[in-house]
Amino acid sequence: MAVAVVREFTLPDLGEGLTGAEVVRWMVEVGEVIAVDQPVVEVETAKAVVEVPCPYGGVVTARYGEVGQEVPVGAPLVTVAVAPGPGDSGGGEPAVERPLVGYGVAEARRAGRRRVLPGGAPAAPAVPAAAPAPAPAAPVAAAPAVVAVISPLVRRIAREHGLDLAAVAGSGPDGLVTRRDVERAIEATAAPEAAVVPRGTGPDEELVPLRGLRRAVAEKLTRSHREIPAATCWVDADATELMALRAQLNQVPGPKVSVLALLARICLAGLERFPELNASVEGEAVRRHRAVHLGFAAQGPRGLLVPVVRDARQFGTERLSAELARLTEGARSGSLGPAELTGGTFTLNNYGVFGVDGSTPLLNHPEAAMLGVGRITPKPWVHEGELAVRQVTQLSFTFDHRVCDGGTAGGFLRFVADCVERPGTLLRAL
Repeated sequence: MAVAVVREFTLPDLGEGLTGAEVVRWMVEVGEVIAVDQPVVEVETAKAVVEVPCPYGGVVTARYGEVGQEVPVGAPLVTVAVAPGPGDSGGGEPAVERPLVGYGVAEARRAGRRRVLPGGAPAAPAVPAAAPAPAPAAPVAAAPAVVAVISPLVRRIAREHGLDLAAVAGSGPDGLVTRRDVERAIEATAAPEAAVVPRGTGPDEELVPLRGLRRAVAEKLTRSHREIPAATCWVDADATELMALRAQLNQVPGPKVSVLALLARICLAGLERFPELNASVEGEAVRRHRAVHLGFAAQGPRGLLVPVVRDARQFGTERLSAELARLTEGARSGSLGPAELTGGTFTLNNYGVFGVDGSTPLLNHPEAAMLGVGRITPKPWVHEGELAVRQVTQLSFTFDHRVCDGGTAGGFLRFVADCVERPGTLLRAL
């Protein structure tokens, strides 16, 4: 009689350097029969909410992590009792096991798919007798002489604050000491009174924990503000001709062109002229990127997201407009995966949609530059020597002062403003 084999499924590496994810919703119960590739849990990473499918079919014997709890990459999610395949003998590995790829939102919706064994026969999910859930192994303390730290930056931060890494408990896989662990240890050392006298909340107060995306945004902005010596310059621009050009383009049957798409085209032309701005700082060096992966700020139900148009220079204006619209809708619906929210090299921030004129945004670490655009609104303006009412916007440009000086930043911003005021300038630049 074949004996069911218990397989442990751990949280996979979701990409882009993510070290863990927070459990949002369990999609299976202990004792439930699942199919191969069926989503078992919904987790929230620093980038997106994704459903995680399990590569085993059988009976769920245990699941790990409560809703709201963060699970490190490599930690157990579920165990499944599966029927042994050909060649299995008790605890052996199954004869056919393939890795899953694409743990994104779209790829995860394949609950009914079956695995195909060699020879073309589909393998139905087994229904073995439920094996008892294995007891979680007791944590093994790491040897004090060995500290698992993957990042040289983490070591440098600890060294600068006089922190002994051997005394820091790592929350990452296999006890890995993360940047978050070090920063928490530094904060605890700097403010011990906070631990001794915790502050309570009054009847008119609410303590809202920073979790998931909100925590990731807070950490990234804090890091940007701490590490990047950013400066901002700005200029008002007459956008009347740009709005007239958009109206002309949209009179032609076919896909409509958005203002954001025109601004994106202007940014791409500006980066052709000032390529040193499409960069990031790594230690003591500046990495200049050949391809422009254009990020743009979008407000979604989970907060601020920065979807990325990869290889944006390859897009024509209409196609660029369509891609921006697709990503914006994905941000609003919460359907974007981590690959669509990471890897940007330059960000366009159209905060004018909130009805404001100006801003000094924090850079999207580790990027070196960001263009901000305020609302386009009628204002008094001197046009051809006469006072007139024109469509005016304020442009702001925030840049990493390590990457360039004011001449380069001012040159880029002036070029953008000229293209907004005289769109024909853009044609000459292409």
